[in-house]
Amino acid sequence: MSKKFNPFKSVRVKLFLTLSFIIIGIIIFLILVNNFVFGQFYLYSKRNALKSVYMTVNEYYNNGAQGDLSSELEQMAISNNFDILIRNDQNVNVYTSNKDFFSAYGQMNEMTSRFDTGDGEIIEENNNFVISRIKDTKNGLTYILLAAKLDNGYLLYIRIPINSIQESVKISNNFLYLMAGFAILISAVIVSYVSRKFTDPILELNSIAKKMANLDFSHKYRTTDADDEINNLGKSINLMSDKLERTIKQLRETNIELEKDIEEKSKLDEMRKSFISDVSHELKTPIALIQGYSEGLLENVNSDEESRKFYAEVILDETNKMDKLVKQLLELMKLEYGRREFSDDTFNIVEVEKEVIRKSQMMLDEKKVEVKLETPDEINVIADDFYIEQVISNYFTNAIKHVEEVNGKKLIKIENVVDVEKNKVRVKVFNTGQQIAEEHLNRIWNRFYKVDASRNRKDGGTGIGLAFVKAIMSNYGNSYGVINKEDGVEFYFELELKI
Repeated sequence: MSKKFNPFKSVRVKLFLTLSFIIIGIIIFLILVNNFVFGQFYLYSKRNALKSVYMTVNEYYNNGAQGDLSSELEQMAISNNFDILIRNDQNVNVYTSNKDFFSAYGQMNEMTSRFDTGDGEIIEENNNFVISRIKDTKNGLTYILLAAKLDNGYLLYIRIPINSIQESVKISNNFLYLMAGFAILISAVIVSYVSRKFTDPILELNSIAKKMANLDFSHKYRTTDADDEINNLGKSINLMSDKLERTIKQLRETNIELEKDIEEKSKLDEMRKSFISDVSHELKTPIALIQGYSEGLLENVNSDEESRKFYAEVILDETNKMDKLVKQLLELMKLEYGRREFSDDTFNIVEVEKEVIRKSQMMLDEKKVEVKLETPDEINVIADDFYIEQVISNYFTNAIKHVEEVNGKKLIKIENVVDVEKNKVRVKVFNTGQQIAEEHLNRIWNRFYKVDASRNRKDGGTGIGLAFVKAIMSNYGNSYGVINKEDGVEFYFELELKI
């Protein structure tokens, strides 16, 4: 049973989630930095700016108050959002950027250089200045205030509202939130593309590896000119696939050859056992006859010359039958087990049929059989003429043995039926006589099968003629058979036509 697919175990999903978390983490980090660091950094920068103005003004008066400082102070106040106030030692305003500046605060303590600010918080102080966080009760705003006593005895006051810093942080955060939304959307697309770019080759390699595990080497990784790890891995897998394919192909070829050798040996062994069994079975009778008649000759059972000659003829006849049987049986074994190669040529089947009839003329005359050859003068076929002649001869000889008079005639008929569409010719051999019983129709093609056991030895047959036909036709893959007709029996076989 296959395991249920878990998408969170996918390399693509893992890579996508990892990159997404990294991007979201960076955005969260920026927001935290903006909230907790940006404000402090902004205050630190403004404190330095306050001290820079103080040093500039102090240096101006130390140098003898040459030039006009008011325009420079005004520019500083505007550019930094400062309120600047300078008073002389007579408590008279020398310069102010805002006329309402300092109206809500107490007097400067000249000894401590410190405002009486009530709840004010001192941020930084030294002998020259004090920087405090104060709240203007009039407008409700909180400021960072620098109060200093210049070297010439003047008092310098500079303030900047903190609310602008907080507003800047808030605006910056809102901007970051907006950018974070866009960044997440854009990064989702980019991360998806990047993760697919990285994982697609890995998934392809995984698919190829699975096919290789199932001995399917048809798929190869599409390599590029890139010199990276995945591409090099793809090249290595392709190389391994080719080597495995060649190795398995060689193993299969070797296995096929081995199976053929085993099958060949098995066939040879079966052929040998079958041959010995058949020969042993069929040679019992002739050997017994030869033994009996030989003993009769040795014991002079019959003393006259004619009897001894008869005994010798029987022994010779049985010996010839044994020799013929063994040779035919050996030839049949070779045909049945594919040990015989056919030499296919083009020849006229009609000429072969006429030659078989001519050779059997003596038997035909003896039994007073009429022969009809119904065929065109020339039908060219492709086969081994030697074995096809044996097929026709077996059919014809079998017809002569079993022909009987029906309706006042003994008839054997050879007919050739040409089928151009199938590119075949069917050769039919018919004889008048008794039909073959249904239970025997399929069995008569077996070796030594006898419908009438008393006939075989009398007619001098070996009982393997039809088995020869079966073996030869099976090698060609052509049909053969027997059909009971109204007044006799018809045997047939088919051959390829030569177009």
